[in-house]
Amino acid sequence: MPGIRSNPETACPCGSNLPYGDCCGRFVDGSAIPETAEQLMRSRYSAYARGAARYLLETWHRSSRPSHLDLDEPAKWLGLRVVGTEGGGPQDTRGQVTFVARYRVGGTPARRMEETSRFVRESGRWYYLGAVVPDSDGSP
Repeated sequence: MPGIRSNPETACPCGSNLPYGDCCGRFVDGSAIPETAEQLMRSRYSAYARGAARYLLETWHRSSRPSHLDLDEPAKWLGLRVVGTEGGGPQDTRGQVTFVARYRVGGTPARRMEETSRFVRESGRWYYLGAVVPDSDGSP
């Protein structure tokens, strides 16, 4: 994809310890399709880390997809930890992935983002629906 800062031999940003090209890169470049919600979530994290806005939009469900995505503010993604999954397997049509991601913008201190992402599989493809919004008491 044009504009993606990418080397297929560098370590994948998702933390798998595999080369990017063998891990999330194959999803982002369109040569493979994620089979699970977790694979899609990890590839979307990697797409944010690599500046692949087109992939992010293509994997966002049409019911919640923004009209455009501005990745001009350069965030440096520092790490991803998957906390848990619910559903989202190859035979499921819905799934959730809870994760913690760390990032930094410019010279600011590192920030921590916790999210439970919702996914749906339609016509054999997984799509990101959005984040589970916690109740006011902090529980999802």
